[in-house]
Amino acid sequence: MRLWGRKFTSIFVKFSASFILVGLIPLFALSLFSVNTFTGYVERYTTGNLQQMVLYMSYNLNSAFNQYNEVSKLMYTGRYEGYVESSSQNQTYNVNELEQINSIPVDSFLKTVLYSDTYISSVYFVRESDGKLYYQEKENKGLAAELLPHEEWREQMSGNPSKLAIFPTHSDGYFPTSDRKVFTIGRNLIDISGRVTAEPKVVGTLFIDVDTVIFDQFLKELNLGEKDELYLLDGEGKVYFSNKEPASADGKRLVSGSDQGMMVMSEPIPFLEGSLTARIHRDSLFEQLFSVRMTIFIAIALCSIALIIMGTWFSRRLSAPILTLMRQMSKVESGNLNTQVEIQSNDEFGRLSYSFNRMVERLKAYIDEAYVAQIKQKQTELNALKSQIRPHYLYNTLEVIRMNAVDKDQDEVADMILSLSNQLKYVIDYGEEKVSLLSELEHLKDYFYIISVRYDKRFELHCSIEPEVDLNWPILKLSLQPLVENAIQHGLKQKGKGTVGLTVEKHGDTLIVTVYDDGIGMGREKLEGIHMALNDPEAPGKNVGLKNVHERIKSVFGEQYGLTINSREHVGTSVLLAFPIAEETV
Repeated sequence: MRLWGRKFTSIFVKFSASFILVGLIPLFALSLFSVNTFTGYVERYTTGNLQQMVLYMSYNLNSAFNQYNEVSKLMYTGRYEGYVESSSQNQTYNVNELEQINSIPVDSFLKTVLYSDTYISSVYFVRESDGKLYYQEKENKGLAAELLPHEEWREQMSGNPSKLAIFPTHSDGYFPTSDRKVFTIGRNLIDISGRVTAEPKVVGTLFIDVDTVIFDQFLKELNLGEKDELYLLDGEGKVYFSNKEPASADGKRLVSGSDQGMMVMSEPIPFLEGSLTARIHRDSLFEQLFSVRMTIFIAIALCSIALIIMGTWFSRRLSAPILTLMRQMSKVESGNLNTQVEIQSNDEFGRLSYSFNRMVERLKAYIDEAYVAQIKQKQTELNALKSQIRPHYLYNTLEVIRMNAVDKDQDEVADMILSLSNQLKYVIDYGEEKVSLLSELEHLKDYFYIISVRYDKRFELHCSIEPEVDLNWPILKLSLQPLVENAIQHGLKQKGKGTVGLTVEKHGDTLIVTVYDDGIGMGREKLEGIHMALNDPEAPGKNVGLKNVHERIKSVFGEQYGLTINSREHVGTSVLLAFPIAEETV
């Protein structure tokens, strides 16, 4: 779980998620907006175009029905093939006695009607007086009169004899060799030559079979699919025609459009007092649109995949320098300072890598300096200890004590032994690096007492301390005794006698201790050699005590502190020691 937590909180994952979200959200939003806008426009355009086609078809159908209505009225007008007859002619007499309609034989009249329109397949006339059937048809097929439902049709027309009747699509199976789909138009021939009565006098009935091929031209214009439906309805919802079988569907349900996935379009047909209703399967209508939409979605998916790949690649490129820097930092954290980050660019990551390399270099240098300084300090302490506790010093001191005890047998021996004991305790105590000025002066006095006894008090020590100097201020341990010893060994001993002076002064925040003598002094060349040895840690020299004191002061108190030597030949030598003043008690 921790591993997964680290992965999800890594900078690579954050960069990748940011780039991908910033890219995908606008892409999806723009794509969905474009698809919805395009889809809405296409749907509105397609629906409007289809509605216009249905309107056009309803207008043409209404015109066709009006045309067939006019054809059926030829029984009254008589305006055909050059014949013009009076409408007041006695139609009853003509039909019953002369077997004529408008002075034309019935068969000739039926032929005239039959060939008046391309889509009329057959024409029938039934005489009312005796039910005699006259018919004409284009293909000379034999009619099975008993199968023709003219009685049923006439019965349906009896309710309103003067009105044109249209019978829904049916098969012309009364022609045994035919199976066409036709719809039938019926009109009664009313005798209007006599007195008008409440019940019109029907002379005969004309029936016209119209082939439903007439609808094919309209269907082609609509370009209906296999699942689409087209219905021609009257005012009561009766289906006159449909491209689906059977054509006996519920017209009210068709107009309501309650079926899911179907789009219903309806236009009125005034002649029928009904409507032309198209039920379009939505999926079929917009199948091409769905294909286009699917293509767009595939393009969006491909763009999203490309965006994810590019975002991941870019995030990896962006986070790689940071991860490299983190790995190098882990090495440094474990203590390995021998590491460097390769700088591959001049941008912010390059500058960060450069700063990291500089930091490691300086850290390594600082550690090396601190380590070397610590080693030098320990070495200096050891050398100081060796220089202070020298075998010849102890031998000479013990020899003085022995000779004095032999010659005088006085209390001076006890004092010398006490001074020696104090010195040994002071020198051998390794626990302190800094001591108070008072402690260092007391150690110096014990040392000088033994020296003065050894050399028959030929050397004197004078100390001068300013009143503002606090004797509790810390100075370096064993810093004064080596200087006094050098003054005696190299300055006064060759002269035979002399004085060693010590002054303690305060200059600002610095404590100045000066050790001087009136010995033989040094020449300029020798003094320059000592200065070179003090300032160059690698330079060889015999003045080990001075060098140790100088390096120890710089190591403990800082580079700005240490000792300075001045000397004039045959005049004397002075050594100035500088310590910082710290308000603390040692």
